[in-house]
Amino acid sequence: MQDVSIGVLNAVSLTVPRGQVVCLAGPSGSGKSRLLRAVADLEPHGGQISLDNLNQQSVPAHQWRRQVVMVPAESQWWFDEVSAHFPEGAGERLPAALGFPAEVMDWSISRLSSGERQRLALWRALVQEPDALLLDEPTANLDNESTEAIERWLLQEIEQRQIATLWVAHDSAQIHRVANAHYRIRGTVLEPVHGSD
Repeated sequence: MQDVSIGVLNAVSLTVPRGQVVCLAGPSGSGKSRLLRAVADLEPHGGQISLDNLNQQSVPAHQWRRQVVMVPAESQWWFDEVSAHFPEGAGERLPAALGFPAEVMDWSISRLSSGERQRLALWRALVQEPDALLLDEPTANLDNESTEAIERWLLQEIEQRQIATLWVAHDSAQIHRVANAHYRIRGTVLEPVHGSD
């Protein structure tokens, strides 16, 4: 992204390499989620956002969002059953790291805890085979053991599939574990945290 402005943020320029995680931190209300929404083409913004040589403004929003997939902090579910949110066969490929039995696909959404919804939302995003992943506090509703299992699984998928990943996180220990680079929003700008490019 180059010279992106949204809300109070101004002239934000950032490169997220394929197969790497760039963590984004900052105070509540500083614009982290809005920046992800701009990258996902969910909110109007200034500046240029591109994926490899594809400019966001050159393709329809729905086409962009098939390649640049956002997992919001509160995942959205439209149908009664889990399986209705996934392509056929996704249940057979359900990663063990998520901690679900295969029959989770037959469960109703109302049965799921917030942490279970969060884990399934991550799988739903990866099933789409995105080129870029936007994660808004993807483990906020998980306990420490589940968090670290999900982190390991995500990092393996991101590296294997070479997915460019922008990950909003508050926990400094998590950032240390997952980030290839770390930026913090300070006022209206994005600053690299010491040790990051």
